[in-house]
Amino acid sequence: MHSSEFSKIWHKILKDYKLHMDSKLAPTLTDAQLTVLELLQERDAMKPSDLAPHLATSPAAVTMLLDRMEKHGLICRERDASDRRIVWVSITEVGKQETARGLQIRSDFFAEALDPISSHNQQLLLYLMGKMAVTPTSTRAPEGSTP
Repeated sequence: MHSSEFSKIWHKILKDYKLHMDSKLAPTLTDAQLTVLELLQERDAMKPSDLAPHLATSPAAVTMLLDRMEKHGLICRERDASDRRIVWVSITEVGKQETARGLQIRSDFFAEALDPISSHNQQLLLYLMGKMAVTPTSTRAPEGSTP
């Protein structure tokens, strides 16, 4: 097993990625905000409770994140016309511009990281990482249950 070596390399990649994203996105955007904007761009509008699982955070933290994003004009929140208890979050034009900027910053980071690796080995890396991305057996829901 090479899990210890893998863990060290993975940690370094994540640390480098976080430092890169934090420095390049600042001061108008954070990586968590970029994640929210990506989701909203794909789905048009979402409820705040639907965002929490994608951010691996609490509903209270999502509310604070959305407050900051709304203050900076990245998103808007509207009450549902038929059920006032429901709030819909959607992306603004400013949010769409920041999403494009953030995605370019992310793409540039990975392009630079992958540049020294041959095309064949990049494909192999994607294949292997895809295999790793499958949910481990220990965290899967039991057969027949609803996730």
